[in-house]
Amino acid sequence: MMSEREKLIEKLSDYGYIKSEKVRKAMLRVPREEFVQPDKKNYAYLDQPLSIGHGQTISAPHMVAIICEELYLEEGMKVLEIGTGLGYNAAVVAEIIGEKGHLYSVERIESLAMASEENLNRTNHSKNVTVVVGDGTLGYEKEAPYDRIYVTAGAPDMPEPLKKQLKIGGKLLAPVGPSSYTQELILVSRTSKDEFTEKSLCGVAFVPLIGKHGWRR
Repeated sequence: MMSEREKLIEKLSDYGYIKSEKVRKAMLRVPREEFVQPDKKNYAYLDQPLSIGHGQTISAPHMVAIICEELYLEEGMKVLEIGTGLGYNAAVVAEIIGEKGHLYSVERIESLAMASEENLNRTNHSKNVTVVVGDGTLGYEKEAPYDRIYVTAGAPDMPEPLKKQLKIGGKLLAPVGPSSYTQELILVSRTSKDEFTEKSLCGVAFVPLIGKHGWRR
């Protein structure tokens, strides 16, 4: 008999959100119930975002799958995540990039950063994930450049610091739009030192990205 997690992953595969075996395996290995608030555990395997407090949400599983597939993550990559939340997306990415890779994740809300570290440690994902408290719109220059960067909140414009911290040949994925709750998911590829290409993938709805290069409070 299939578990709730297995049923969800099968559904996401049938709907075309999960395309690759590496994303399927990673999402099967990560227990989403360990990354939600205690009163939300019964809803962990519904394909929908869930509140994690502070006006923030854990992304719907299909969105996590889209992010992982569109970034074409590979083992050994250095990745920057903006918006850790409770750490679920970070855990899935950590599974794909493996022990030779590393994910740096910036979270502006200290209590969420602390909770995510506990969750990642409990689920054995802390070895290749570093959580940093700060303004995610500034990126994390200390460890730049990155093979991949992704943002889990919606920005009014693509934050320039993130583009500058991307390796040549790297990819940046972020929700961008004039509304603080509806955006287009934009994929940026850095083709040279000063050249970038952009592609809109789909319409999305993320919480606002707060910071110097995002929405102001």
